[in-house]
Formats: sequence, structure tokens, C-alpha cells
Amino acid sequence: MKLYIFLCEKCDSLNVLFPCIGRNEYEFMHKIIQRVDSQIVKSTYKLDIAEYPIGLESRLKDLNTCLGIGRNDITLMIGIYGIGGVGKTTIAKAVFNSIGNQFEARCFLENVREISCQVNGLVKLQERLLGTLLQTFGSFNIGCVGGTNNIKHRLCSKRILLILDDVNESHQLQGLVGDKNMFGPGSRIVITTRDQRLLTSGNQVDSTYEVQGLDDNQAIQLFSWHAFKRDRPVESYVELTKRIIDYAKGLPLVLVVLGSALYDRSIQEWESAFKKYERSPHKDIYEIFKISYDGLDDNEKDIFLDIACFFNGESVEYVMEILDTCHFSASLGIARLKDKSLISFDRYVVMHDLLQKMGKEIVRRESPGKPGERSRLWFHEDVRHVLEENTVRISH
Repeated sequence: MKLYIFLCEKCDSLNVLFPCIGRNEYEFMHKIIQRVDSQIVKSTYKLDIAEYPIGLESRLKDLNTCLGIGRNDITLMIGIYGIGGVGKTTIAKAVFNSIGNQFEARCFLENVREISCQVNGLVKLQERLLGTLLQTFGSFNIGCVGGTNNIKHRLCSKRILLILDDVNESHQLQGLVGDKNMFGPGSRIVITTRDQRLLTSGNQVDSTYEVQGLDDNQAIQLFSWHAFKRDRPVESYVELTKRIIDYAKGLPLVLVVLGSALYDRSIQEWESAFKKYERSPHKDIYEIFKISYDGLDDNEKDIFLDIACFFNGESVEYVMEILDTCHFSASLGIARLKDKSLISFDRYVVMHDLLQKMGKEIVRRESPGKPGERSRLWFHEDVRHVLEENTVRISH
């Protein structure tokens, strides 16, 4: 005989409905309700993603190959990497929404970099991971040690989807996943990061996916939806839109920020704003890019600023020779910038235009009104002024 109990809503006073049940039965039924409620939430819960998900479908299709959905006999760890603002988090959220209900439990841990910098930040992330994947209420109080073993003990037989968003240090991976075999067969761990080497050193992941910028058609659509609330620009704004598309170089963040900032503005206001952004990036764009710069050591920061101010587009051999003459560890420093998606190079060193603008803005802010007190000068008017007025800063 089977007993089916249908409750139209959660009720903290079950004894009102069932006056004959004892305390143990009450607690048992309350747990049943919590469990059913959590399963309903698990199957229907969706993360908010981009308002206009242009280009997202094709990227999800590419990632499905890496994810190996349907293979429940193996556990896979996949790394998603790329420059800041290219859409890594949006793609990870889309993965979470599209395949999450195929797992026993799922967890999206966002802001790993930021939270892990806080006091006991990694412990907080471990507790959040356990609480979400076990659908358990309250804190685990796992303390400052033993968190990884606790995760393995509780989740080694559970098939889960875990997404770690914005990872920037190897100890974060070690503290949250240890190795992929901490979880049950068929699990998938997805990591987003700006640092490619974080994924490849020590064979951490099974496959990596580099997020590329949008093509021009996709970029026009995304920008237009934010600037005009339609999928193409108003005719009188076409030329200005083309300039902004070229400026953004396919980065969704830039297209969204500038499109929203220019919405319902006149052509004259567009022209004025674009001239301003050509000199220095929008503050929101600047802050996103500066996160990568702030994560560099002093030697790497110096190399980054030198490339931004002087060497973007120059041959690798020439840049190495100059930097080594200045007593920088050029070979390692340039490799680290590439790892962190700040430059690319084959024969020539290439930095994204907006990263270059961010670098120049960092130098300008060293002394906004006195070019002679800045560490680097590249604009001919500033150089002329400093030489004529003899206001150059003397380093000691």
C-alpha cells in the first residue's frame, strides 16, 4: 500500500493538519517537505544571464563538445578563459542553466577571487559549496582546516555540476575541488579565469575553451539592442556605430556599457562621448580591466605599462631586447602577460586597444596635471612641454 500526501503549502504547524503525529514524525515530515521543496527549486532555478544573449548559442554549442554530456562514467574538469569583459561568466551561467537539471545537484560559486581574499574567505566558499550541493540548511562550521576532506567525504558519490567563476589562484582550486575525483562519476567542474596557465599547470583540467570576442555582425546587434532597443542602428547613427564597434573589438562588456551610456542621446552627445572614450576608457570598463593589472607583480606591471605606452605592435625580438636592457625579466614577464590574457604574440606583441588605453590611463593618473612627474611619456605634446619647461621627474 502506498500513501500519497499532498500539501498545498509549507506549514510550520503540521500538527494542525495531523494532530496525532508525535515529535519524531513531525520532524520527519518537515524534512520531507524541505527535500521536496529543494528538488523543485533545483529543477526550475535559473541564473540571470545577459539581457540580449547575442552569440551565446554558438558558444554553448562549442562547449558541449568539451563537456561530454551523456558520459556518466567519467568526471571532467573544463576551463574557460579569456580577457576580462569577453563574457566568460555569462557563458558559464548559460551552461549552468542549460545542463544543470541533468545532475543530482549543482552549484554556481561566483566571485571566487573576491571572496577568497576576505578573512576565512576560502572557508566561506567551501561551506557555501557544501550547503548548496547537499541542499542543507545552516552552516557546516568546517573551520580553517579539513575543508577539502570534508567536501570529498560528503560528495564523493554524488554526480554534481560545479562552476567556479573568476578563479585566479591555484590554492582556490585546491581548496574547492582538490582533484576532480573528489566527486561522483559523471560530475562536471567548470572553471572561469583570466589566467590560462592556472588551468594547464599541473594537468588541472581535461580541456580548455578560449572565449573569443563577437564578430562584427554580432557586435552590431548587441550594441544596437542597448543603444537603440532594436537589432540594428538608426540610419543616421550608422557611421558612429561602426566607429564604436571598431573601438570595442568584439568585447561584449564594452558594447553593453557604451550602448547603455549612449541610449537616447543626440548625435552631438555621441561624438562628444566617443572623443572622451578615445582618450581614456569608460570608468566601468577601466575597473574591469584593471583587475588583471592589479594581479601582476611589480616586474610584470612595469612590462605591461611599457608595452601599453611604447611597444604595442612591435616585434617580440625588439621588445625583449629593450626590456632586457632595462633589467626586466622580459621572457618570463611577457609569458605571464600572455597567460593572463593581457597580450598575445607570435612575431609581434599585440595588446587589445582598450587594455592599452587602460595602461596609459594608469600612467596618466600618476600625476594628472603634471606630465613631468609621470613614469612614462608617449604623447608628443606632453614630451614637448616637459622638455621646454624642464619639469621632468628625477628618480632617486
